[in-house]
Amino acid sequence: MRWLHLAIIAFFVLAAVIFATQNLQEINVSFWGLSVRMRLAFVIVIVYVLGAITGGGLLAMIRRSYEGAKIFR
Repeated sequence: MRWLHLAIIAFFVLAAVIFATQNLQEINVSFWGLSVRMRLAFVIVIVYVLGAITGGGLLAMIRRSYEGAKIFR
């Protein structure tokens, strides 16, 4: 099962890299009144990494909560 998960992760990373390299144009990114001009590929990488970090953290938090709930049964 672990190899399946690794294959799925590798597929999504590869798809994100291909998508990023095919979208090299510059875009304006606005957030809370700040505006920055950067390449779309860089924005894709930032969003992917932030999603991986927050998703992994959320999954770990849910797992700990579930394990803690099993102890009190």
